[in-house]
Amino acid sequence: MKKVAVILSGCGHRDGSEITETVSVILALSECEAEVEFFAPHIMVDAVNHLSGGVVLGDQRNILIESARITRGKSHDLSKLDPTHFDALIFVGGAGVVKNLSNWSTHGSECIVIPGVKKAIDHFYSLAKPIGAICIAPVLLARVLGEHHISLTIGNDTETINEILKTGAKHIECKVTDIVVDKKHKIVTTPAYMFEAPAHEVFKGISNLVKEIVILN
Repeated sequence: MKKVAVILSGCGHRDGSEITETVSVILALSECEAEVEFFAPHIMVDAVNHLSGGVVLGDQRNILIESARITRGKSHDLSKLDPTHFDALIFVGGAGVVKNLSNWSTHGSECIVIPGVKKAIDHFYSLAKPIGAICIAPVLLARVLGEHHISLTIGNDTETINEILKTGAKHIECKVTDIVVDKKHKIVTTPAYMFEAPAHEVFKGISNLVKEIVILN
C-alpha cells in the first residue's frame, strides 16, 4: 500500500484549501487503495467571508484547525511531516496556497514560500519521490523547483503562466480533465478549478493525477 502525504492550507477556496478538490483527492486515493495523511501549518491567518469575498476584520483562523474540518479531525502539524515515511506528496489548490502557504498572490514569481512547505518540497524532490499539485498549487513547485526547469500546468491563465515562466519552470497548457506529467522530475499537475468547470470534470483530472502519482513510485 502506497502512503501519500497531502498538504492543506485551510478550509474553503477563498482562504484555504478548495474543498471539492480535497475530497476528490481523498476519494481518488481511496480508489487506489493508498494510505493518506494530511498536514497543514500551525499558523493563524485572516478569514474570508465566502459569500462576500471580503476579509472578516478581527477574525483569524488557524490553518491546521481549519484543515481538520475537511479531514474529519485527522490533520497533523506540518512540522511533523517526515518525507522518509511517505511515497509521495500532493498539494491541493485553493487561495490558501497563494495567501497562506506563500505570498504568491501579491508577489508572484518573487514570492516567499513558507519554510515548512519549501522544506517539504525540497526534501521529497531530493528523495526522487513524486509530487502532485492541483489547481493553483503548481506555483509552489515553480517557485521552489523552477531552477530545475520542471514542467507543469495551471491550465491557460496567461497572467499566472507568465509569472511561472519567470521562475525557470516550463508551462504546458492542458484541459481540466487532463494532467501534465514530468517523468524526469516526478512532477504531476492538473488545472482543476483554474477553469470554471463542473465538479465531475475536476474530479476526473484529480483522479488521473492521483493514479499517476501512485504508479510513478
